[in-house]
Amino acid sequence: MFRLQDLGWEPFFANQQTEEEIRNFIAARVAEGNRGFYRLYSERGELWAELPGKIRHNSIERASLPAVGDWVLACECASERRATIQRVLTRRTKFSRKTTGKKTEEQIIAANIDTILVVSSLNRESNVRRIERYLTLVWESGARPIIVLNKADACEDVELLRSDAESAGLGVTILVTSAVRGDGTAELKRIVSAGGTTALLGSSGVGKSTLINVLLGEDRQQTEEVRERDDRGRHTTTSRKLVVVPGGGVLIDTPGMRELQLWDSGAGLEHAFADVQELSTKCKFRDCRHQSEPGCAVREAAENGTLDAGRLSSYHKLEREQQFLAAKQDDALRADRTRAVKHLMKEQKRFYRDRDR
Repeated sequence: MFRLQDLGWEPFFANQQTEEEIRNFIAARVAEGNRGFYRLYSERGELWAELPGKIRHNSIERASLPAVGDWVLACECASERRATIQRVLTRRTKFSRKTTGKKTEEQIIAANIDTILVVSSLNRESNVRRIERYLTLVWESGARPIIVLNKADACEDVELLRSDAESAGLGVTILVTSAVRGDGTAELKRIVSAGGTTALLGSSGVGKSTLINVLLGEDRQQTEEVRERDDRGRHTTTSRKLVVVPGGGVLIDTPGMRELQLWDSGAGLEHAFADVQELSTKCKFRDCRHQSEPGCAVREAAENGTLDAGRLSSYHKLEREQQFLAAKQDDALRADRTRAVKHLMKEQKRFYRDRDR
């Protein structure tokens, strides 16, 4: 059994229920999803649920389906310990990316998150540019980011890499940890217990599963050693899962993601690169792209060393990616509208053909 408050239930979600829904349905949180079946946590305990056919077939967008962390209203079949999801409550926050491959579609990684731990390993896999990409998406999600530099026991110059991370995450809290020695784990537990719902994000091999085992006080998550030749890890977490932490807090673990494409990240980009935005106010032209325009304060700062040139290059790369994605989204929207019009015309022709018979 679970208390809804321990699962992250708040007035924001409670106020979305009608009196009829309160009488007939139970509120539950999605802990795991697998091929159309969902593990739910509720005051009735753990339930397996599925969507009714009407919702499945009417859900045009993948992002409208339940995701880990979502709150749903469900109709319970108590005798079978199963349920049917009736409605997904409006999300307070969501962490999204573009789906992998050619299809232009939003993929919800996790929903209703308060804090996101961006986990990076203090070894050869340490990558400042990847941290900037994660932070762009985290700021867009509405959650609070914290950078966790893990495996301090395997690093000879922690302060150098910490300084690099500070330049990538202006004003973001940075925590250095080592599950082996216990560095930073007490502070990590405090953050999670006080942080509501916390998600861990990072590439394979950065030690997310090991940190979760430390937070849970047991070896619940499988762990693997990284490859010695390049410090890259293997996927030990294969699906997103929500777990309740003893002593308070909710955790969402995610599989390691080497490909993290942006999705609707304009505001997140501005927040993650606040230093570039501040410099841009001093540019000669208000619509300066910081490329070859005269009087560009941003490019001047990069040339004189005030702004890291690699950071400006990263900003341009993410900006181009966002613009390209926005164009593809417009193309996809036009294609959907064209298909809808064709379907309507076909139905109209069928109506008149059948009427004239």
